[in-house]
Amino acid sequence: MDRLASFGNDPFDKPPCRGCSSYLVEPYIKCVECGPSPFLLCLQCFTRGYEYKKHQSDHKYEIMTSDFPVLEPGWTAQEEMALLEAVMDCGFGNWQDVAYQMRTKTKEECEGHYMKNFINNPLFSSTLLNLRQMEDHLSRTADTAIPFKPTDDPPRPSFDSQLSRDMAGYMPARADFMEEFDNYAEWDLKDIDFVDDDSDILHALKVAVVDIYHSRLKERQRRKKIIRDHGLINLRKFQILERRYPKEVQDLYDVMRRFARVVGPIEHDKFIESHTCAKVYERVKRMREDERRKRNMLCDILQYIHDSRACQQWLHKQAAIDAGITPVVTTITTSGRRSAPPLNLTGLPGTEKLNEREKELCQVVRLVPGAYLEYKQALLNECRRQGGLRLAQARSLIKIDVNKTRKIYDFLIKEGYINKA
Repeated sequence: MDRLASFGNDPFDKPPCRGCSSYLVEPYIKCVECGPSPFLLCLQCFTRGYEYKKHQSDHKYEIMTSDFPVLEPGWTAQEEMALLEAVMDCGFGNWQDVAYQMRTKTKEECEGHYMKNFINNPLFSSTLLNLRQMEDHLSRTADTAIPFKPTDDPPRPSFDSQLSRDMAGYMPARADFMEEFDNYAEWDLKDIDFVDDDSDILHALKVAVVDIYHSRLKERQRRKKIIRDHGLINLRKFQILERRYPKEVQDLYDVMRRFARVVGPIEHDKFIESHTCAKVYERVKRMREDERRKRNMLCDILQYIHDSRACQQWLHKQAAIDAGITPVVTTITTSGRRSAPPLNLTGLPGTEKLNEREKELCQVVRLVPGAYLEYKQALLNECRRQGGLRLAQARSLIKIDVNKTRKIYDFLIKEGYINKA
């Protein structure tokens, strides 16, 4: 038999006894084997061996009572719940009224016990006093006080002040608004009374009015949840936080504000920031492509730097490309000319990363070390991904002269960097 907490201090909060229909008074009996709805009996019916339908007198049972200490001797679980309810009803600090509502403890006992076990107790202090640690929990709890995400301490303006009007009449001490959305929704119900002699049409009409009232309550709670989740109570603080974003992010916030109601605050902020990051990504991507074109241009310049005629043709081609004109392709003939001398790698970036055989390759192929290292890494990555590499695949990856690609491909095969597919 286990001693468990009761439904509440008020006997009218408990289901009636299944035997005599009287209101239950602690201690009472709960059948363990009957369910899912609790099968409860008073002590008198239990001692008589009351049985009903599937319930038998030999079933296992539990004694339901809250007459046992929880935090310290002298305070039962029922008194702990009564103290918490009295503090919620009378307000923190009104110990005289709290003691009067409890009736079993004095003012000094109530204050000392509450301060010791609920305020100064390390187990509870972080959850009762530290608002920052409560924010995540409160944002997920619909029936608790609205947290102030943009502020450290909730403002408590005087009634009818400008700040109070800016906060839409929000009362921090009560965690509620002075005037609710659809404030007079309850008026439609004040004269409705369900009686036995109602006709079917009149009964259905009254039920429809109640359903409409429930939908209005849901809309009120939905609007409260939006205000709670997005921290819109203190509008000035919220606007100050928004101004910390760059101008383009502020403009995006103004445009997308209407969609904040359909997602949570974190998801909405991530959505806005992801769009901003996408613009940054596009800008960085364009810069990276410009740098790649400059590197390719440097490779072309170094290829033709020793041939004045070829260099002149290349410069004309680049000028035509920059002017938006389709360049005229002119074949550079090499007949009657001696081959270009090996490329001088002295002082070129990336030379120190090459071994002697790679330096010799770059000199013969006339390829700058930086470009060679980039092409080499691209071929190695593709070889690892495919498990091997063909010459055709290498040529599709490296957009340079096919003869140079062939020499690089053969060199990497010979040195064991890559494998043939």
